Amino acid sequence: MTLADPDPVYIGINPTSSRRDCFYAILDKELNLVDMQGADMDMLLSCLAGQHSAVVAVNAPSGVNRGVLRAKLAAMDSSGDHQFRGVDIRLAEYELRQVGIKISGTPSQEDLCPGWMQSGFRLYGELSSLGYRPFPSEQATLLWIETHPYACFCALLEASPFPQPTLEGRLQRQLVLHEKGVHINDPMEFFEEITRFKLLNGILPLDTIFTFEQLDVLVAAFTAWTVDIHMNAYSLIGDPTEGRIAVPVMELGDKY
Repeated sequence: MTLADPDPVYIGINPTSSRRDCFYAILDKELNLVDMQGADMDMLLSCLAGQHSAVVAVNAPSGVNRGVLRAKLAAMDSSGDHQFRGVDIRLAEYELRQVGIKISGTPSQEDLCPGWMQSGFRLYGELSSLGYRPFPSEQATLLWIETHPYACFCALLEASPFPQPTLEGRLQRQLVLHEKGVHINDPMEFFEEITRFKLLNGILPLDTIFTFEQLDVLVAAFTAWTVDIHMNAYSLIGDPTEGRIAVPVMELGDKY
Protein backbone atom coordinates (compact mmCIF):
# COMPACT_ATOMS: atom_id res chain seq x y z
CA MET A 1 0.00 0.00 0.00
CA THR A 2 1.17 3.56 -0.63
CA LEU A 3 -0.05 6.96 0.40
CA ALA A 4 -1.54 7.30 -3.10
CA ASP A 5 -4.20 4.74 -2.21
CA PRO A 6 -7.60 6.22 -1.33
CA ASP A 7 -8.38 6.77 2.34
CA PRO A 8 -6.15 4.14 3.95
CA VAL A 9 -7.17 3.01 7.41
CA TYR A 10 -5.35 0.99 10.04
CA ILE A 11 -7.29 -1.57 12.02
CA GLY A 12 -6.22 -3.37 15.19
CA ILE A 13 -8.13 -6.51 16.20
CA ASN A 14 -8.11 -8.56 19.39
CA PRO A 15 -9.68 -11.99 18.78
CA THR A 16 -11.09 -13.80 21.81
CA SER A 17 -12.37 -17.30 22.43
CA SER A 18 -15.96 -16.11 21.89
CA ARG A 19 -17.49 -15.06 18.57
CA ARG A 20 -19.30 -12.32 20.49
CA ASP A 21 -16.34 -10.58 22.07
CA CYS A 22 -13.93 -9.24 19.43
CA PHE A 23 -12.48 -5.78 19.92
CA TYR A 24 -11.26 -3.54 17.16
CA ALA A 25 -9.97 0.00 16.65
CA ILE A 26 -9.58 2.00 13.45
CA LEU A 27 -7.09 4.83 12.93
CA ASP A 28 -6.77 7.01 9.85
CA LYS A 29 -3.43 8.03 8.33
CA GLU A 30 -3.26 11.10 10.63
CA LEU A 31 -3.70 8.78 13.64
CA ASN A 32 -7.20 10.04 14.41
CA LEU A 33 -9.38 7.48 16.15
CA VAL A 34 -12.15 6.67 13.65
CA ASP A 35 -13.88 3.90 15.57
CA MET A 36 -13.31 1.55 18.49
CA GLN A 37 -15.74 -1.00 19.85
CA GLY A 38 -16.53 -4.56 20.77
CA ALA A 39 -18.28 -6.61 18.12
CA ASP A 40 -19.26 -10.12 17.17
CA MET A 41 -17.43 -11.76 14.30
CA ASP A 42 -20.15 -11.04 11.74
CA MET A 43 -20.10 -7.32 12.55
CA LEU A 44 -16.31 -7.26 12.41
CA LEU A 45 -16.22 -9.02 9.03
CA SER A 46 -18.79 -6.59 7.67
CA CYS A 47 -16.51 -3.72 8.70
CA LEU A 48 -13.47 -5.37 7.11
CA ALA A 49 -15.34 -6.14 3.89
CA GLY A 50 -16.23 -2.46 3.48
CA GLN A 51 -12.63 -1.25 3.32
CA HIS A 52 -10.91 -0.27 0.07
CA SER A 53 -7.44 0.41 1.44
CA ALA A 54 -6.42 -0.96 4.84
CA VAL A 55 -3.76 -2.64 6.93
CA VAL A 56 -5.19 -4.96 9.58
CA ALA A 57 -3.06 -5.93 12.58
CA VAL A 58 -4.23 -9.00 14.48
CA ASN A 59 -3.24 -9.70 18.08
CA ALA A 60 -3.00 -13.45 17.56
CA PRO A 61 -0.68 -15.98 15.89
CA SER A 62 -1.20 -16.33 12.15
CA GLY A 63 -0.40 -20.05 12.21
CA VAL A 64 0.77 -22.96 14.31
CA ASN A 65 4.41 -23.57 15.07
CA ARG A 66 6.03 -25.58 12.27
CA GLY A 67 9.16 -26.66 14.09
CA VAL A 68 11.41 -23.90 12.72
CA LEU A 69 12.98 -23.30 16.13
CA ARG A 70 13.60 -26.99 16.79
CA ALA A 71 15.18 -27.37 13.35
CA LYS A 72 17.47 -24.37 13.92
CA LEU A 73 18.58 -25.66 17.31
CA ALA A 74 19.16 -29.15 15.87
CA ALA A 75 21.36 -27.68 13.13
CA MET A 76 23.45 -25.96 15.80
CA ASP A 77 23.81 -29.08 17.96
CA SER A 78 27.03 -30.81 16.95
CA SER A 79 26.39 -33.73 19.35
CA GLY A 80 23.44 -34.99 17.32
CA ASP A 81 21.50 -35.66 20.53
CA HIS A 82 18.67 -33.22 19.70
CA GLN A 83 16.87 -33.69 23.03
CA PHE A 84 15.47 -30.19 23.31
CA ARG A 85 12.96 -29.19 25.97
CA GLY A 86 10.56 -26.28 25.98
CA VAL A 87 11.00 -25.46 22.30
CA ASP A 88 7.51 -26.35 21.07
CA ILE A 89 6.96 -22.69 20.20
CA ARG A 90 7.42 -20.53 17.14
CA LEU A 91 10.73 -18.85 16.38
CA ALA A 92 9.13 -15.41 16.84
CA GLU A 93 8.03 -16.28 20.36
CA TYR A 94 11.46 -17.69 21.21
CA GLU A 95 13.23 -14.57 19.94
CA LEU A 96 10.95 -12.30 21.99
CA ARG A 97 11.46 -14.41 25.09
CA GLN A 98 15.21 -14.18 24.60
CA VAL A 99 15.02 -10.41 25.22
CA GLY A 100 12.71 -10.76 28.20
CA ILE A 101 9.35 -10.31 26.47
CA LYS A 102 7.37 -13.21 27.91
CA ILE A 103 4.54 -14.15 25.58
CA SER A 104 2.50 -17.31 25.07
CA GLY A 105 3.90 -20.04 22.84
CA THR A 106 1.95 -21.47 19.93
CA PRO A 107 1.59 -25.29 19.81
CA SER A 108 2.19 -27.29 16.65
CA GLN A 109 -1.40 -28.59 16.48
CA GLU A 110 -4.38 -26.27 16.11
CA ASP A 111 -6.61 -28.36 18.40
CA LEU A 112 -4.06 -27.90 21.20
CA CYS A 113 -4.18 -24.09 20.88
CA PRO A 114 -6.31 -22.04 23.30
CA GLY A 115 -9.62 -20.66 22.07
CA TRP A 116 -8.39 -17.15 21.36
CA MET A 117 -5.65 -18.51 19.10
CA GLN A 118 -8.13 -20.68 17.22
CA SER A 119 -10.37 -17.63 16.79
CA GLY A 120 -7.35 -15.83 15.36
CA PHE A 121 -6.71 -18.64 12.86
CA ARG A 122 -10.33 -18.39 11.69
CA LEU A 123 -10.02 -14.62 11.39
CA TYR A 124 -6.95 -14.89 9.17
CA GLY A 125 -8.90 -17.31 6.97
CA GLU A 126 -11.76 -14.82 6.72
CA LEU A 127 -9.32 -12.03 5.89
CA SER A 128 -7.93 -14.11 3.04
CA SER A 129 -11.43 -14.76 1.69
CA LEU A 130 -12.10 -11.00 1.77
CA GLY A 131 -9.02 -10.32 -0.36
CA TYR A 132 -6.55 -9.33 2.36
CA ARG A 133 -2.96 -10.42 1.76
CA PRO A 134 -0.07 -10.87 4.21
CA PHE A 135 2.32 -7.94 4.48
CA PRO A 136 4.35 -7.29 2.40
CA SER A 137 2.45 -7.94 -0.82
CA GLU A 138 3.13 -5.98 -3.98
CA GLN A 139 0.22 -3.92 -5.34
CA ALA A 140 -2.18 -5.10 -2.60
CA THR A 141 -4.31 -2.41 -0.96
CA LEU A 142 -5.75 -4.77 1.67
CA LEU A 143 -3.08 -6.23 3.93
CA TRP A 144 -2.80 -8.04 7.24
CA ILE A 145 0.03 -8.36 9.74
CA GLU A 146 0.42 -10.31 12.95
CA THR A 147 1.35 -8.42 16.09
CA HIS A 148 1.33 -8.80 19.87
CA PRO A 149 0.21 -5.99 22.22
CA TYR A 150 2.54 -6.77 25.11
CA ALA A 151 5.55 -7.01 22.78
CA CYS A 152 4.56 -3.71 21.15
CA PHE A 153 4.22 -1.88 24.47
CA CYS A 154 7.56 -3.28 25.68
CA ALA A 155 9.19 -2.03 22.48
CA LEU A 156 7.59 1.42 22.64
CA LEU A 157 8.34 1.91 26.34
CA GLU A 158 11.80 0.34 26.11
CA ALA A 159 10.90 -1.53 29.30
CA SER A 160 8.34 -3.98 30.62
CA PRO A 161 5.11 -2.08 31.33
CA PHE A 162 3.12 -2.15 34.55
CA PRO A 163 0.61 -5.04 34.71
CA GLN A 164 -2.06 -4.76 32.04
CA PRO A 165 -5.31 -4.53 34.08
CA THR A 166 -4.02 -2.06 36.69
CA LEU A 167 -4.75 1.64 36.57
CA GLU A 168 -1.05 2.47 36.36
CA GLY A 169 -0.64 -0.04 33.53
CA ARG A 170 -3.49 1.50 31.58
CA LEU A 171 -2.24 5.05 32.19
CA GLN A 172 1.25 4.07 31.05
CA ARG A 173 0.03 2.41 27.86
CA GLN A 174 -2.31 5.27 26.97
CA LEU A 175 0.43 7.81 27.64
CA VAL A 176 2.97 6.20 25.31
CA LEU A 177 0.38 5.98 22.51
CA HIS A 178 -0.51 9.64 23.08
CA GLU A 179 3.19 10.56 23.03
CA LYS A 180 3.62 8.66 19.74
CA GLY A 181 0.99 10.86 18.10
CA VAL A 182 -2.23 8.87 18.41
CA HIS A 183 -5.02 11.41 18.87
CA ILE A 184 -6.54 10.15 22.11
CA ASN A 185 -7.07 11.74 25.52
CA ASP A 186 -3.90 12.75 27.33
CA PRO A 187 -4.04 10.43 30.36
CA MET A 188 -2.19 12.99 32.50
CA GLU A 189 -5.44 14.95 32.58
CA PHE A 190 -6.72 12.17 34.83
CA PHE A 191 -4.64 13.59 37.67
CA GLU A 192 -5.93 17.14 37.12
CA GLU A 193 -9.46 15.88 37.76
CA ILE A 194 -8.66 14.34 41.13
CA THR A 195 -9.60 16.45 44.16
CA ARG A 196 -9.55 15.68 47.88
CA PHE A 197 -13.36 15.44 47.87
CA LYS A 198 -13.46 13.06 44.90
CA LEU A 199 -10.75 10.84 46.30
CA LEU A 200 -12.38 10.61 49.74
CA ASN A 201 -15.68 9.70 48.10
CA GLY A 202 -14.25 7.16 45.69
CA ILE A 203 -14.98 9.27 42.61
CA LEU A 204 -12.31 8.89 39.94
CA PRO A 205 -12.45 10.10 36.30
CA LEU A 206 -11.91 6.61 34.92
CA ASP A 207 -13.97 7.33 31.80
CA THR A 208 -10.95 9.20 30.37
CA ILE A 209 -8.74 6.10 30.59
CA PHE A 210 -9.15 3.26 28.10
CA THR A 211 -9.62 -0.34 29.16
CA PHE A 212 -6.76 -2.74 28.52
CA GLU A 213 -8.76 -4.37 25.69
CA GLN A 214 -9.09 -0.99 24.01
CA LEU A 215 -5.41 -0.23 24.51
CA ASP A 216 -4.45 -3.59 22.98
CA VAL A 217 -6.34 -2.86 19.77
CA LEU A 218 -5.08 0.72 19.67
CA VAL A 219 -1.44 -0.38 19.79
CA ALA A 220 -2.18 -2.96 17.09
CA ALA A 221 -3.71 -0.27 14.86
CA PHE A 222 -0.72 1.99 15.56
CA THR A 223 1.60 -0.85 14.56
CA ALA A 224 -0.33 -1.31 11.31
CA TRP A 225 0.08 2.43 10.63
CA THR A 226 3.81 2.28 11.41
CA VAL A 227 4.38 -0.66 9.06
CA ASP A 228 2.65 1.15 6.20
CA ILE A 229 3.85 4.72 6.74
CA HIS A 230 7.35 4.40 8.20
CA MET A 231 9.43 1.90 6.24
CA ASN A 232 12.36 1.81 8.68
CA ALA A 233 10.46 2.13 11.96
CA TYR A 234 9.31 -1.44 12.55
CA SER A 235 10.67 -4.96 12.97
CA LEU A 236 9.32 -8.31 11.84
CA ILE A 237 10.28 -10.98 14.39
CA GLY A 238 10.43 -14.67 13.49
CA ASP A 239 10.24 -16.77 10.34
CA PRO A 240 7.77 -16.13 7.49
CA THR A 241 6.93 -19.83 7.11
CA GLU A 242 5.17 -19.89 10.49
CA GLY A 243 4.35 -16.24 11.10
CA ARG A 244 6.29 -13.10 11.96
CA ILE A 245 5.31 -10.67 14.71
CA ALA A 246 5.45 -6.95 13.84
CA VAL A 247 6.54 -4.45 16.49
CA PRO A 248 6.60 -0.67 15.91
CA VAL A 249 10.33 -0.09 16.51
CA MET A 250 13.25 -0.43 14.13
CA GLU A 251 15.19 -2.69 16.48
CA LEU A 252 14.44 -4.52 19.73
CA GLY A 253 16.49 -3.79 22.81
CA ASP A 254 18.85 -6.27 24.41
CA LYS A 255 16.62 -6.91 27.42
CA TYR A 256 13.22 -5.82 28.73
